[in-house]
Order: sequence, then structure tokens, then C-alpha cells
Amino acid sequence: MYKIISVHSFRGGTGKSNTTANVATLLAAQGKRVGVVDTDIQSPGIHVLFGFNPDNMKWALNDYLWGKCDIRETAYDITETLGVPISGKIFLIPSSIKAGEIARVVREGYDVGLLNDGFHDLVEQLNLDILMIDTHPGLNEETLLSIAISDALAIVMRPDSQDFQGTGVTVEVARKLDVPRLVMVVNKVPPIFTEDEVKKRVEQTYNVPVVAVLPHSDEMMILASEGIFVLRYPLHPITEKFKQLAAALIAE
Repeated sequence: MYKIISVHSFRGGTGKSNTTANVATLLAAQGKRVGVVDTDIQSPGIHVLFGFNPDNMKWALNDYLWGKCDIRETAYDITETLGVPISGKIFLIPSSIKAGEIARVVREGYDVGLLNDGFHDLVEQLNLDILMIDTHPGLNEETLLSIAISDALAIVMRPDSQDFQGTGVTVEVARKLDVPRLVMVVNKVPPIFTEDEVKKRVEQTYNVPVVAVLPHSDEMMILASEGIFVLRYPLHPITEKFKQLAAALIAE
């Protein structure tokens, strides 16, 4: 039985795509077949983390949504690009980084219903165990769809006032959509705060379990999106946090 997992944040810059990429890699390292869909069509970027060259992108998610190709043609096996052998597979479904195609999405939109069909077709055609959706920040039609069909949702936030307010809206929407498993990730926490106090504050605010508190990390900043953190730093405390998150998202 497959699972659909969405990773979302109310604002950009929280580390949502980085979280998605690291969790997907950990799950694939357990032998699972994992698909990763970049539905952040207006500002795509998760392909950078996986080291996927846009020049090799014949078809993108945009092309499927505009009827140019089948969804299977937008999926690229990027397992070998990780640079470390793993027992599973990762398939990336990227969005186009071409300015004209991004502008077209903003100007014309697309049939969001096709996304739902595409997600399920990917699971079937690629024989996936996990489909991970890297959502667009905020709340729009495709984000609501992704949340609604998810078996698990991880909401990523930072410990600042704007994130606290916006995240509250997201949590309320997820509850109304009856997402079976809802968890929180607090990222980029300054060293002045302790993990326990951050966890307590967030859980009291939203009544949602916090499964990972990720401190600000110089190693993460130095890596600068050029690679997967859990592969570069397998023994790092943050890698352990990502493992906890991955386990929570696929728990029965």
C-alpha cells in the first residue's frame, strides 16, 4: 500500500524543499520506491538539491498539465545522481525553470484536477511506495488538493511571529480536510532557544505533535542546497532529526 506525503509551509524560505529532499532520500535508502513532485511551479528548485541538470529535462510537470505529454514522461530516475548507492529508487517530477513557462502558469493557470489524476498515475506506473509532494507556499488550489489527498502532512515553520500566524491557518485547513497524520517541523531555530521550549510552545499553540526541531546549522548553510544533507553528514544530529521525521510520516 502506497502513501502520499505532502510537505508544506505557509511562507517561503522555511526549508520545505530541503526537508522534502532529505526525507525522500532517507525513505529510498530503506529500499522504498519514492516519487518526488515539485508542485511549487511558480518557484521550482528541489531539482537543485538532487543535483539534477535542467538541461536533461525534456518534459516537466508543466508540460503534462498543458497536455503535451504523459505524466510518466516527466519522471526522471535520479538515484544515480545522489553519489551514494542506496537500495531504493528516487524519481523526480520537476517543474520547468524557464521564465516563459513560469509566467504562463501565473498568467493562465492550469486544470488543477489533472494533478490529482497525475499523482495516482505516477504511483501506478512507477510502482511507488511513497509519493512526496513539495507544495507551493501559502494556500492555493493545488496546495489544498495536495493536502486533501495526503496520508500525512508535515508543516515546516520557523520560530518567528509571521510563521506562527500563517501556520495556524494551514493547521486549521488541514484539520478541516481530515488529513490522517499531521505533524510539525520547526526549522532554523537559533541557539538561544532550547529544543524543549520550542517544542512545548508550538505544540501548545497548535495542538499538533512536533516531531523535529532543527537548529540553525553552519554545515547546512555551507552545503547551500548543493546536495542532500543526510548523505553528506550521515552522523550529524540533524540527520537523526530527519530520520525521526521520516519514521513519523510513514508510521501506521
